[in-house]
Amino acid sequence: MTKTIRFNAFDMNCVGHQSPGLWAHPRDRSTQYKDVEYWTDLGQILERGIFDGIFIADVIGYYDVYRASVDDAIRQAAQLPVNDPLQVAVPITMATKHLGVGITASTSFEHPYTFARRLSTVDHLTKGRIGWNIVTSYLQSGARNVGETGLRQHDNRYEVAEEYVEVLYKLFEGSWEEGAVVRDRERRLYALPEKVHEIRHKGKFFDVPGYHLCEPSPQRTPLLYQAGSSGAGRDFAARHAECVFVASPTKTMLKDYVADLRRRRAIAGRDPAKLLAYNLATIIVAETDDKAEAKFKEYQDFISYEGSLTFLSGWSGVDFGQYAPDELLGAKGPNSLTSMMDTLAGSGRSWTVDQLSKWAGIGGLGPVFVGSPSTVADILQEWVEETDVDGFNLAYAVTHETFEDIVDHLVPELQRRGVYPTHYREGTLREKLFGKGPYLPADHPAADYRLLTEPKTGRAVAF
Repeated sequence: MTKTIRFNAFDMNCVGHQSPGLWAHPRDRSTQYKDVEYWTDLGQILERGIFDGIFIADVIGYYDVYRASVDDAIRQAAQLPVNDPLQVAVPITMATKHLGVGITASTSFEHPYTFARRLSTVDHLTKGRIGWNIVTSYLQSGARNVGETGLRQHDNRYEVAEEYVEVLYKLFEGSWEEGAVVRDRERRLYALPEKVHEIRHKGKFFDVPGYHLCEPSPQRTPLLYQAGSSGAGRDFAARHAECVFVASPTKTMLKDYVADLRRRRAIAGRDPAKLLAYNLATIIVAETDDKAEAKFKEYQDFISYEGSLTFLSGWSGVDFGQYAPDELLGAKGPNSLTSMMDTLAGSGRSWTVDQLSKWAGIGGLGPVFVGSPSTVADILQEWVEETDVDGFNLAYAVTHETFEDIVDHLVPELQRRGVYPTHYREGTLREKLFGKGPYLPADHPAADYRLLTEPKTGRAVAF
């Protein structure tokens, strides 16, 4: 019997997220991303469908590889303009009771001390329903605009990220002891100074000597997501992540990825079964297969050729503007392009540029599943059974319509089969997903920074 299938919604505080051009569809709401109602309405739809959460992507920078220009990104609203993801978390949780909110923030562009305060603040305001997707960023334009000459080398970015999260763990887990906050009105004593500690961090990249500015939030360290696909990224995820997002277009590739990640997790001394993996997918579902196919074809008419290639160029670092639409790719060209084609296809097949733009034009690099509730449910169960993936990070073609169709048509079918949740657990996001306490487990690296106390002196000796 298939294990429980989990859903996240995948969105971004922008117009053109994963399906460039579809913002022009008459039923699409993505141009309302600036309005709080866009997010509160979406949150209520997802909670009705018992989604684990909404995962809000982000980039610092813009896509300027295609035709060596940002013009097409601007014309097609290809993740530009893009607003801050963290600020929509509180409105979403105010409009819902259980839905989690995962926000993306980069270790490359913000100091960990100030970011720790922002993250603790939102964990307080959401009553522990926030998660952090840890990324190291990939756009050179972002580095240039924060005063850097360019991005660090890839593995070096993960070296920075390792120290970055170490600083956060020290602040979240070790600066304020349990019981430091007493809120004693009679003694007019809010917190006990002897239970609040400097972290005294002095490292290769960061010096953070002092105290965390926030009292402990419901989760202390918010739920940790990661989406690395490289060897360094997978090792980082194995050590730190509780949930992992991946974008594998085929079952074979996804099976290999999940198995490799769980293997690395065991090597890191953490329980491989306690890692939730979600694969990117887009689902077009309607009452019948024919109606779903008709809707898919309707959506395809709105795909932006330039917008799709803007994304593909930014993701790969290859300027697809140098190729004609009918030119074959895959077995030819630079190694980076050949590697990308092999990854996308799961084989050595060739694509024309036009075929590639259409394939990636709805849902980005993940698979697109089209059909009736029964048809799509069969597909999802096959993917879970054959790959050991835990769930799906669902992109939209037309928002909020794509999610409404999933909630109204697909979720009841999965529940009828006994493979989808029918209710939420109580508690924080971490408790809802894992059924344990609100804090990170003892096998997580953050646990090393929880305060120990010397028996005689009572002096904190966390570090």
